[in-house]
Amino acid sequence: MSDARSKRRAGVSQKRPTILRCVKTRLSILALVCCLSAASAHAREVIHKGDVAVVPVRGEIARSLLAFLRRAVKTAESNEASAIVFEMNTYGGRLDAASDIVNALNQTKIPTYTFIDTNAGSAGAIIAIATQHIFMAPVSAIGAAAPILPTGEDIPSTQKEKTISYWSALVRGAAIKNGHDPDVAEAFMNKDKEVKIDDRVVHPKGSVLTLNAQEATERINGKPLLAEGITDSIGDLTKKAGLKGNVVTIEPTGFEQIAFWITALAPLLLLGGILGAYLEFKIPGVTWPGIISAICFALFFLGHYLAGLAGWEVVALFILGVVLVLIEILFFAHSTIVFGVVGVFLMLASLLWTMIDRYPGQNFFPTGKMLAVPLLNMFIAIIGSFVIIAVLARYLPRTSIYRRFALMDSNPPGPSLAGVPRQFATALALAAGTQGTAVTVLRPSGKARFADHVVDVVTEGEFIAPQTPVTVIQTDGMRVVVKSAAQA
Repeated sequence: MSDARSKRRAGVSQKRPTILRCVKTRLSILALVCCLSAASAHAREVIHKGDVAVVPVRGEIARSLLAFLRRAVKTAESNEASAIVFEMNTYGGRLDAASDIVNALNQTKIPTYTFIDTNAGSAGAIIAIATQHIFMAPVSAIGAAAPILPTGEDIPSTQKEKTISYWSALVRGAAIKNGHDPDVAEAFMNKDKEVKIDDRVVHPKGSVLTLNAQEATERINGKPLLAEGITDSIGDLTKKAGLKGNVVTIEPTGFEQIAFWITALAPLLLLGGILGAYLEFKIPGVTWPGIISAICFALFFLGHYLAGLAGWEVVALFILGVVLVLIEILFFAHSTIVFGVVGVFLMLASLLWTMIDRYPGQNFFPTGKMLAVPLLNMFIAIIGSFVIIAVLARYLPRTSIYRRFALMDSNPPGPSLAGVPRQFATALALAAGTQGTAVTVLRPSGKARFADHVVDVVTEGEFIAPQTPVTVIQTDGMRVVVKSAAQA
């Protein structure tokens, strides 16, 4: 009896170091990435209450710019800056990226300014319209926002009509919200739009509107056509606009250049993390699946943190969930599921929370629109994981790679099992009470020998060491349930 118990303890002790080893590996990788993130965050500019936050908008308006602008807006608002000034010099870019940036600007609760330093063309003009105040350098221009194909060619007529109709409505709405003339905003992209103020035709039909600094600041009926004034610099702008406080420029970090690509790959990173965790526990003793899983989850959290979508609290929530699952496996296996269920729930909640784009001042509970993309990413990852895990569960045990690593950890020292015939349990008359010997560690599944046959068996939750006598207590199709002969 005591010998059997000592062997069972040996089986448990073999499992725990394996789990603890892979957990230690994952947590060390997470800690390393978190340290890198902390260093990046520490290097960011410090904004105090009342400061004027300057955000550069340079080069092409692309999806990669969105992560930086989102983080900048949230940082300025969270630290109660007195205003945000977008220092713009761009010939334009992607309209879909501009649309998301306009949506981000619409969430702000503090005054927004655009300083056009040379150019605000195409998508840049749309972003400028989404701010409340526009100032321009002496030699600068804004406009020419007509949509075209990425190749530079004109859009086909039917598609062009739909595109212009949609974007005209969008820029008109942004202009009205921010106190600009909606006709001027629409004329930036629609060549058939006439701009008429009272009896004066400011811009006739036939071409898209582009304004230089002098034209944009022309006052008609005591109100500027678009821009409030001409300034030489950000400092000059703050004086003319009456903005007080220190001017702090928010620059993009190196990591933010790749943050968009990481967030775009969120479903694949989740899929890699889940599959890596599955393989780590499926093939005990092999550390590379655990390392891949840790890297995938670390990149997932890091990318969303740098994109301004998540903070450290979601990482803490995820780690707490992992700890609860490990407590379930190590200490309460097959006796309670509370720790495991709560742990899995916390892990899924943290992953979902990470992907939700919430702005300061919004309600804690997300809206359906805010949940749409995160839920889609989660659905893709989970369904993809189930499908791949089902395939792996069926075919992985037949591969040489699995046998190489699984048998290395599970088989006891001694003669090889090669050549020993394997049969399914249903091919043998294994009635309750049949005596046999555990060939591998049963934790709780493994292999046992009955007469000249080695079959797959499972216990009711206990761990049984190799070479321990076992007794069949139940058979159900191909499932053979055994327990230690000493307890039978």
